[in-house]
Amino acid sequence: MRESCIYAMLRTIKGLSRVFYRFDIDWVHQPPADPWRHLRLVAFLNHTSLYEPLFVGGFPNEFIRRIAFMGLMPVADKATRRPLMGFFFRMVAKNVVAITRKNDRTWNQVLATMQPDTMVIIMPEGRMMRANGLDKSGRPMTVRGGIADIVRSIPEGRMLMTYSAGLHHVQIPGQRIPKLFKTLRMRLESMDIADYRNRLMDQYGPVGFKKALIRDLENRRDRYCFGLEPASAPVYATSLG
Repeated sequence: MRESCIYAMLRTIKGLSRVFYRFDIDWVHQPPADPWRHLRLVAFLNHTSLYEPLFVGGFPNEFIRRIAFMGLMPVADKATRRPLMGFFFRMVAKNVVAITRKNDRTWNQVLATMQPDTMVIIMPEGRMMRANGLDKSGRPMTVRGGIADIVRSIPEGRMLMTYSAGLHHVQIPGQRIPKLFKTLRMRLESMDIADYRNRLMDQYGPVGFKKALIRDLENRRDRYCFGLEPASAPVYATSLG
């Protein structure tokens, strides 16, 4: 019942976002024949706004259904405690685990909740970029090491990297009302988890694996998120299925 409610809510958000926004979403490389199958990890880079669920308007229903019925999403505990938005964040995936920003029992709960068919959705930076390009505390937006634990824990399957161009033109943290009729831009990349993990392990070993993965994801973010130029003709969600 919970899964069906989540799916209905995400479909509703998709419908509304397609009415009020346009989408420029494309792949950075040629994707596999069926890029929505065998997904075990979705990493969303360049977290800039609480309105990022609007991006579901650019994704196929198959992907949205996987979030609702197989999704596991760590969410900051301060977000889940909000009066109204907290309810929404607790309903964005089948399993939502409230976590602190520390490597503590809440993060261990995320790893313990993972099942063979789980699709983990994570924002690897662990915090939101403000309008000045830094986080709330004035620090650079770096990738946290938790995603390395997840990549180590998933034996096989695919990882979907999503590179957001940011949503400050829609809503800056602290603003209550989002702006309508904007174009939401994102690039996608599909990678085999085992191949990716083994390549970094072979190159840097178990000791250097986490730092190498963090450095690699930050390089990809800087290359694809911040290099997005406005398209002359947006690619609408129907291009993804």
